[in-house]
Amino acid sequence: MAEMISAIVLAAGSSRRMGRLKPLISLGGRTILQQTLDHLRDSRVDEIVVVLGHRAEEVLPALRGLGCRVVINHRYHLGMSSSIRRGLQAVHPLSRAVMVVLGDQPHIGPEVIDRLVESFQRENRSIVVPVFDGQRGHPVIFGRQFWDRLQALRGDVGGRELLRRYPHEVCRVEVDDRTILTDIDRPGDVGEGEAPDRTGDVGGGAAPNSPDSTGRDTANGADRIQDP
Repeated sequence: MAEMISAIVLAAGSSRRMGRLKPLISLGGRTILQQTLDHLRDSRVDEIVVVLGHRAEEVLPALRGLGCRVVINHRYHLGMSSSIRRGLQAVHPLSRAVMVVLGDQPHIGPEVIDRLVESFQRENRSIVVPVFDGQRGHPVIFGRQFWDRLQALRGDVGGRELLRRYPHEVCRVEVDDRTILTDIDRPGDVGEGEAPDRTGDVGGGAAPNSPDSTGRDTANGADRIQDP
């Protein structure tokens, strides 16, 4: 697999602004986190690694049967960067890039994800970011050459600083989908059973899940991996 891409789903936060455990909030019959993973499974990413932290034991049962690997970040209180580092430790050794996915963006469909994957494979750039109406959004792909810089991040930050410091390495992918800009952060952001807010279609495609780094097929369950 020449260009294996792993998704790292960040779902370790304490959901303070929401006031309840965000990954388990129901939205149209599925939880927020389940919907996020459903879209990744229907996309062209080759591996899904979910990083849990706050109340992980309560979230873990909801991930069974979703074909993902689960790692626990016991240092989630140190911010988003600690979860990115934890996810990078768990990706397949053959992975050439990681897609950093926010676990509270359940309306970003596989069409957007596939556009980013295709752009990474086609363009000679190390970072791929979606853009709607001139604004950068999520998820973002980082090639392996940027993993050391991701590992060096500290605090409650993602890869935004790298996009600012290395603009010549960034491929901006215009998408007609405002959901790349919005997450579910506060109680008012949740509408039970609300439909995705889409303004257009940007393509399609799918690929099967791949084995994890031990060679085990994870398609039938969540493979939990504790901190070393």
